[in-house]
Amino acid sequence: MPIREEDRQFVRKRANYLCEYCHSSERVSPSRFTMEHVVPQSLGGSDHTNNLALACRRCNERRYNFTEALDSRTQQMVPLFNPRKQPWLEHFTWANGSTVIEGITAIGRATCQCLDLNDERYLEEDSIRAARRLWVQAGLHPPKEDV
Repeated sequence: MPIREEDRQFVRKRANYLCEYCHSSERVSPSRFTMEHVVPQSLGGSDHTNNLALACRRCNERRYNFTEALDSRTQQMVPLFNPRKQPWLEHFTWANGSTVIEGITAIGRATCQCLDLNDERYLEEDSIRAARRLWVQAGLHPPKEDV
């Protein structure tokens, strides 16, 4: 059963139209963001709004059904960031002129790595970092709640 439109609108507004993982703005995206299941449906997660997060396509696809990842600093498996239970600013900060998301906790670092929040596998000009740089120049980034 598809997610009800009223629930989609609630999730979008609750997230302030930001991807709840990379904090990209849906308003500068050419397409609407997706409904991400914090606990994946394949692991028993529901369509209830307390299990849904607004996610851009790149974060949604990279998150897949992962719920934990390796923290590169401690070499421990840790849960991925949960936007329903954890404030973004407790786990992440902006660096390099607000073009790079830096994980400041084990959860933040593991989430950055697992979701490749900075497109580190790509050349700078082909990455989300290039888009963020343009958004910064246009005054559209970082989100006001992040500064």
